[in-house]
Amino acid sequence: MPLAVLTPVAIALYVAKSCLIVLTALFPIVNPLGTSPIFLRLTPGYTTEERNILSWRIALNSFMLLLGSMLIGTHILTFFGISLPVVQVGGGLIVVATGWMLLQQREEPTQSQPNKRVTCDDISASAFYPLTLPLTVGPGSISVAITLGADEALHHDSVSRLLVSVIGSALVAATVYLSYRFAERLARLLGESAMNVIVRLSSFILVCIGVQIVWNGVKALADSLHS
Repeated sequence: MPLAVLTPVAIALYVAKSCLIVLTALFPIVNPLGTSPIFLRLTPGYTTEERNILSWRIALNSFMLLLGSMLIGTHILTFFGISLPVVQVGGGLIVVATGWMLLQQREEPTQSQPNKRVTCDDISASAFYPLTLPLTVGPGSISVAITLGADEALHHDSVSRLLVSVIGSALVAATVYLSYRFAERLARLLGESAMNVIVRLSSFILVCIGVQIVWNGVKALADSLHS
């Protein structure tokens, strides 16, 4: 039913419900709480202020990626002739490579190292890759966002689709910013040894997630060949 024929209260309830569905579907996959220790590990030498700036840029990049995936993701894949399983296979391999790289890293303090100078170019270069893609918004998140954008149960017209996409993506991006923004406080609370253990476990889980994404893509491609 188009939003124009609904009452303001009904519109608000409908949009709130749809945005909640988007948040609950994307938050476990984006998992900013779980990746915040990895965020610290990948930003050695950054001061608290520089990490705050980086957190904001990652959140903004995440918002744009999720919003674009929900609104035009299916059209982009169709234009380039790329299927969603192929995106899962390619993206999953990147996730596996990132997790494996973190597993092979030597243990280092997660706190800032003042002897290393971080420039604006360093922040800009790392804000998108690898910190936004694939660490925060990976192929799994993108595929789910594309699916949500194509789900007619969440939107009945272009206006509702735009509202739900913008608000839902903004809510997920806000959780990313808050998780990364206060990652240093979490590290100080848990201590260096506990953070190193969490980083190792998170890196292994990241590898497993990448393998699962690749498997889902390969399985979908194999099913398409049989059909």
